[in-house]
Amino acid sequence: MTTTTTPTGVAPRRTADEDRALAEHPIVRVVACGSVDDGKSTLIGRLLAETESVPDDILDYARNTRRSGSTIPKGEVDFSMLTDGLEAEHEQGITIDVAYRHLYLPSGRRAIIADAPGHEQYTRNMAVAASTADIAILLVDATRGIRPQTHRHLTVCALMGVRTVIVAINKLDAVGFEHVAFEELAGGVRSAAARFDLEEVDVIPVSALTGDNVIDRSTQMPWYHGPTVLEALTSWQPAASEDTNVVPFRLPVQYVVRADDFRGYAGTVVGGTVRPGDKVVVNAKGGSTIVERVLVGGEEVDEAHAGTAVVVTVETETDVTRGDLLVAPAEGLAADHYPRPASAFAADLVWTGEEELRHGRSYLLLAGGLAVPAVVTAIRGRRDVVSGEEMAGRTLKMNDIGHVEIATDTAVPLDPYAVSRDTGGFLLVERVSRDTVAAGLVRHSLRRAHNVTPHAFTVDQDARALLKGQRPRVLWLTGVPGAGKSTIADALERKLHGMGLHTYVLDGDGVRTGLNKDLGFTPEDRAENVRRVAETAKLMVDAGLIVIVSLVSPFRGDRRAAKGLFQEGDFLEVWVDTPSDVVVERDPKGLYAKAKAGTLPNMTGVGQGYEPPEKPDLVVQGSGELDDAVNQLLDALEVTH
Repeated sequence: MTTTTTPTGVAPRRTADEDRALAEHPIVRVVACGSVDDGKSTLIGRLLAETESVPDDILDYARNTRRSGSTIPKGEVDFSMLTDGLEAEHEQGITIDVAYRHLYLPSGRRAIIADAPGHEQYTRNMAVAASTADIAILLVDATRGIRPQTHRHLTVCALMGVRTVIVAINKLDAVGFEHVAFEELAGGVRSAAARFDLEEVDVIPVSALTGDNVIDRSTQMPWYHGPTVLEALTSWQPAASEDTNVVPFRLPVQYVVRADDFRGYAGTVVGGTVRPGDKVVVNAKGGSTIVERVLVGGEEVDEAHAGTAVVVTVETETDVTRGDLLVAPAEGLAADHYPRPASAFAADLVWTGEEELRHGRSYLLLAGGLAVPAVVTAIRGRRDVVSGEEMAGRTLKMNDIGHVEIATDTAVPLDPYAVSRDTGGFLLVERVSRDTVAAGLVRHSLRRAHNVTPHAFTVDQDARALLKGQRPRVLWLTGVPGAGKSTIADALERKLHGMGLHTYVLDGDGVRTGLNKDLGFTPEDRAENVRRVAETAKLMVDAGLIVIVSLVSPFRGDRRAAKGLFQEGDFLEVWVDTPSDVVVERDPKGLYAKAKAGTLPNMTGVGQGYEPPEKPDLVVQGSGELDDAVNQLLDALEVTH
């Protein structure tokens, strides 16, 4: 990185190219990251205070308030107080949430700095801050060296598309400003950064506490001749590949504006430029039209660039709704520059959920205005953040970074993240709690997503059901082992068969001898077991059958995902509720005896928990009379008996 500022941080006369970059990129977004207690808040606070970017009253507060255990005398500024705003942060002396602060650079550009938490448990907050950052300031404590969290944050920055990293080796005052100590750490960081396609990495020796090489050049380190942190920030210019105007036009539609004789589509342009007369494609649906007017703040304009909130109108009546993506047409563009709607993607995930990822479980994928059910169908690898190696893995734990394959219920238009951070990133959200469990980055759509097109056959489910004279449905019996599910399913099917109805039983042990013989009993395998059985039941319902599923299916999320595959009313969740002493006494397969002996570690109700349905469609007493249970189920199916 070439610095263009003086040692005092005062910008010299700008070149024409710098003036152009400043006009097109007036705001630079910065994420400050690194391990806990490495001095991020102090460094940022000093940058803010010494560039006069904070109001006097806040500076007075930092001068006269001390957190517990602080050794900084009152009257001197505690710079860390300028960014840590939460009471809990003051009490614990750590950063918990991302704090955003405005920094005024000598060049006239404004920087928005995100102070990201260093604790591993808050990696999700750091990832969110990195997702919009142009520059990362990665701090390394010279007294503690490079730690796993240093590698993790560097990895997240690279994944999130942060192309410029300023590595601040902090607390050089604590190691006597030794050149050797700095070079050893700088070499380690450069070696780690070399694994990623990072365009610029500056390593700067710093003492945030004493101010060395933060704003002004240090007199303590005459062996260093590079920029200070402020100089590195000030001289930054976006690389050509980061110029959003080289990305073809992209407008995620956030809102449809309707009024008398007016229909427009509102959103923020995230790539390219739009002008009246431009041809655009409604990406998810494939139709094209011509832009009629472009409105910014209610006024018609000749063109609008990336980052501008607009309302566009089109010349023809076109089906455009919230969540659609208006894009430039594909003519003359490489395939990677045109987000073809797809239902399967290869992606990188930063897993932030407290529970492990369970492939086969349904989550919500959120991208712009899109919200569609999605399933992680395969985990292709997990990245060791220290060595950078891709390792085998069957699941992802909190803060793991992995390479996965994702399938969505409907085709969605997503770009590769390398093309557009705005239309190539997504979140995975747990469907009930609405907790965000992962930040995702699309690598590319999978070829099979474009090669598979369901055929609309003439004979459908309704026709098959009419021929059989019955309503196809699924009765999903869930309960702990020994609850009596299979016994009830067998008696119910015999009754239905005798009535001339067409049925099939999908029993847990039965599917594990064939379709699911490759699965074990871990929570991840159980999720996949439920997914496959639910998909099989869906095909059978489409064939017009009444399907009785007898499956422990211990987790609510898995059963909920199964129900989500069916039309309203076609899936009935039935809880076979049987007292624990009864099931242990029955023990028809000897499972409880094995669990008690310690030879069956994943036994539901013993080694693993069972989550009873919260709002089942029906509760059947597994310890009651068998005929009563069967009659309850016949009533639920609305068949005469």
